[in-house]
Amino acid sequence: MEELYDQYRALLFTLAYQLTGSAADAEDALQDVFLKAYDVHPERLEQPKAYLCKMVTNHCINLQKSARKKREMYVGPWLPEPIRTPEANSVETAVVRRDLLSYGMLVLLERLTPTERAVFVLREALGFDYPEIAELLGKQEANCRKLMSRARSKLEISEEETVAAEAVEMEWVGRFLASLEQGNVDHVMSLLTEDVMLVSDGGGKVRALKRPIQTRDHVARILCMLSQAKLSFEVAPLNGETGIILRSGDETLAAMFIRRRHEKYAGIYMVRNPDKLTRIHEVI
Repeated sequence: MEELYDQYRALLFTLAYQLTGSAADAEDALQDVFLKAYDVHPERLEQPKAYLCKMVTNHCINLQKSARKKREMYVGPWLPEPIRTPEANSVETAVVRRDLLSYGMLVLLERLTPTERAVFVLREALGFDYPEIAELLGKQEANCRKLMSRARSKLEISEEETVAAEAVEMEWVGRFLASLEQGNVDHVMSLLTEDVMLVSDGGGKVRALKRPIQTRDHVARILCMLSQAKLSFEVAPLNGETGIILRSGDETLAAMFIRRRHEKYAGIYMVRNPDKLTRIHEVI
């Protein structure tokens, strides 16, 4: 069983993380699944990858159903827990990024039901074909195709669009940080799309925006305030992308992701909830 754990841990963690948006829940799912797998008869593990993926998927679907009720009481917007991925340009990064959805896509997955999310992640992130997905979920292949179509519709994604994590060039992150350092509201505003959105997750534990901000002027002013707060910015590989860690001295205050569209910044996601920053320095 230890050999199976070593062989499939990365895959199963990636699956569980993208089904829950939580590294902590993903780790718990893996522990629970492998504890149960110890009692499984060897004949049922002739296809260990499929069996373990099925166990993880079912575990996470059940977890998501109960998590939805908890999130109704969550203070402010809920954002996925950021994870630290290997350094850029490494073989490990290429492997991780291949199976990771973009952070912005993880945010959008909250629109889906747990089963729709499972089909979407298995298909788009991990590359499972529909017969495999049907077997894992115990559904008809045609039903899985319908769930996939429904998921894409809810996410407003066409069949041609790619959803894998794409590297945000260092140049763009540097340009973003340089604009903040200047503290010029008009300049920052000129770099934002008309419908730019700023989302901040504090979980009621630290000061954060209680709702998403989608007024370009307001977003620009909030961003410029960061440059006046004497914070330090560390560019770091997060979620297979180039993320930004905000610090005050040795204290980590937030993890931030930027999303660009048509040569401008279309979205900023800022995770401030301290419970979601505990693994920010641990490579998965």
